[in-house]
Amino acid sequence: MGYHGGMNPPKCNELDYIQFLIATQKAYSCTEAARVQPDGDKQPAHDAMTRLLHRLEPDPEALWVEAQPYVAREQGMLILDDSTLDKMHARKIALVTCHWSGRHRCVVQGINLITLLWTEGESHIPCDYRVYAKDSDGHTKNDHFRQMLAVAHERGFRPECVAFDSWYASTDNLKAITGYGWRWLTQLKSNRLVNLNRTGNRPVNEVAIDERGTIVHLKGCGMIKVFRVVATDGDIEYWATNDLAMDELTRLKYAEQVWMIENYHRGIKQFCGIDRAQVRSARAQRNHLLLALRAFLRLELHRLLTGISWFEAKTDIIREAVRAYLAHPRYTLGATA
Repeated sequence: MGYHGGMNPPKCNELDYIQFLIATQKAYSCTEAARVQPDGDKQPAHDAMTRLLHRLEPDPEALWVEAQPYVAREQGMLILDDSTLDKMHARKIALVTCHWSGRHRCVVQGINLITLLWTEGESHIPCDYRVYAKDSDGHTKNDHFRQMLAVAHERGFRPECVAFDSWYASTDNLKAITGYGWRWLTQLKSNRLVNLNRTGNRPVNEVAIDERGTIVHLKGCGMIKVFRVVATDGDIEYWATNDLAMDELTRLKYAEQVWMIENYHRGIKQFCGIDRAQVRSARAQRNHLLLALRAFLRLELHRLLTGISWFEAKTDIIREAVRAYLAHPRYTLGATA
């Protein structure tokens, strides 16, 4: 972005904000970000960070530029899922609507973030994301889902498998993924209609599905393989794939990797304050989300390089400050007689 002659360039940029999100422990406000900037002639004004979030152009491409060198586009898995960023006490904050929260097990106010994550079983690399805001852009969650996969295909991804929740297992989505020549794995809702041996369409929970997999016909999608899995809590899950040769061991390997995105959701909230921005405008909120994801990417790459957890990396930042304070305590009791 250029600047008009006579105007002073901004004293802070997106990297300053990203590093603040990494370093701060609890307070994620723009005011706090300005307070902790190093002293000097270029120290930003108290509202500089707020102006930054309103000035930048939020673009998911910025995340991909940084993530691209750390993914193997013809290996690993792509996992898509959404998470609600709680804004239960929000007042007049853009993008906030009502969403189901798995954390609270009820409908809450929040911002719905949909992420495309790449993993080879060890890493959590966010490659793309969308904010669900149908009132402003008219796009459904499934629209965002297909759009991100189309972009991934254009970027040259040829993953071993694409995995996602049953919410995204619509016929249109499954056909789109199959059209790219990709293998997919998802869960089916128990009332999803399948046809076993041309006996007619029936809910999958009424069909004899083997735990090692049973080939059935899914209306609109063709032949698929379904696995009946009894969860630890006794619930029965139906996992499905378009790979008719997939065995249970392979399904289990991919299913275990699907949970990587839950760890990622926890990480961006607990260690990057992605749900803690207090700005009100849609543009500022979108910029905070993007910069928080870029902050997470740095913590994750550090973890992969050193083995140091996100928690330990954050804690290590303040250890020096605590050590310096203990050497010269500021808050003491006065001398007593």
